[in-house]
Amino acid sequence: MSTWPIVGHEWAVNLLAQSVASGRLSHAYLFTGPAQVGKATLARAFAQAILCERGSGAACASGEPCRTCQRIAQGRYPDLQIIAAEKNTIQIEQVRVLQADAALSPLEGRFKIFIIREIERATPPAANALLKTLEEPPPHVILLLTSHRRDLVLPTVLSRCQVVGLRPAPLEQVRAALEARGATPEQAELLARLSGGRAGWALDALAHPEVVQTRGRHIDELLALTTDGASSRLGYAESLSRHADTIEETLGQWATWWRDVLLIQRGNPDGVINLDRRVQLTQQALLFRPEQVEGALADLMQTLHRIKANVNARLALDVLALRLPKPAVA
Repeated sequence: MSTWPIVGHEWAVNLLAQSVASGRLSHAYLFTGPAQVGKATLARAFAQAILCERGSGAACASGEPCRTCQRIAQGRYPDLQIIAAEKNTIQIEQVRVLQADAALSPLEGRFKIFIIREIERATPPAANALLKTLEEPPPHVILLLTSHRRDLVLPTVLSRCQVVGLRPAPLEQVRAALEARGATPEQAELLARLSGGRAGWALDALAHPEVVQTRGRHIDELLALTTDGASSRLGYAESLSRHADTIEETLGQWATWWRDVLLIQRGNPDGVINLDRRVQLTQQALLFRPEQVEGALADLMQTLHRIKANVNARLALDVLALRLPKPAVA
């Protein structure tokens, strides 16, 4: 089972592998951890191991996959369904479709498995409806839930799941995984640092270069805002507020930038994350005073906290944009 395509979560893989080997499976699991840390990947690998025709999934991961594992990889296996948010929420209608499907016997395998991504996005009616399935699940049904906001998951849902908490992987493991997939050492080092140990993000960025290009655009927008006036800043805040799914990622990238500037100001350039922009970081370290950078970081953390607490995003971003520092050196 060590051949599961998971980076940095060996203890979780071993736990789940033992469950598959022993046949002692829970009816519901909740995978928690930061966005793109590998929760959905692990849930899918676990489902594949359960449904594998060879009984463990290990042989299929290391050699020629069985027909079931091939179809799971292609998204064409009828007894594995993935439910994700529609228009930023999981609706009660989606849960009702799940329940109707769950009431039927598996078409091919021993189990029907449902992966519900970001369960914290479920509306209250949807979450309450799902409780009925969690409380009295059909014996052939296994629910695999994921969440990067465990604090927003209903306690009644948490109490009915076996919780598997995932943390960012060590950077050296992420680097090794990237190089094994064809990244150059320099590319692997940059992506590993940018990922912060989120292997899912790093592997996605390797496969889709536009991910890193988007991060570069966000940094460029931040630097432009520091020299812009109030009108442009408020306009940007309004635009960003209309893209709720990118706010946290954008502000997180801004935070890594200010962190890197502060590290250079404090004489620790080897610790920077944005390795491909060292020259620009050095220039920025001369343009801003350390107290300005520290203030910008504090404002970012406070804004992220407010948004996670469901404060009006537009208002929080307006305040952040207006408080961005201007270069102290002309």
